[in-house]
Amino acid sequence: MGAHISIPMYQRAVSQKYRMLAQKCLHCGKVNFPPKAVCKYCLTGSKFEHIQLSGRGKIYSHTIIAGGGAPPEFAAEASCKGSYPVVLVELEEGPKVIAQLVNPLDREISVGMPVTAVFRKIYEEEGVIRYGFKFMPAPVS
Repeated sequence: MGAHISIPMYQRAVSQKYRMLAQKCLHCGKVNFPPKAVCKYCLTGSKFEHIQLSGRGKIYSHTIIAGGGAPPEFAAEASCKGSYPVVLVELEEGPKVIAQLVNPLDREISVGMPVTAVFRKIYEEEGVIRYGFKFMPAPVS
């Protein structure tokens, strides 16, 4: 069994999962994502301004999750695909987030590779489809 996230808890996180809303600490100016009660950087700030993240960033680190290493909620995806890439992305605004990489377009996944967030189905639990963000390689200019 995977990490169960209740429907009410999931609904409270909709703004960050669906719209990538973050908090900018009014004490130190750092961006907290996901939102926190107290700034995770200065540990003193508890007043924030809400900001919209751009969804753009660069791969900070990456790995491939194989079928046996997939969390239970991703078992169906792992059995269909065999394996899938997961990336740690440093967003333009500073926070680092972990998510799946989709549509790698036969490009080698590398540190520093520009990516952009896309809205996708994450998994299904208790008959409810859980949506959120994944990343895909940014268009080559």
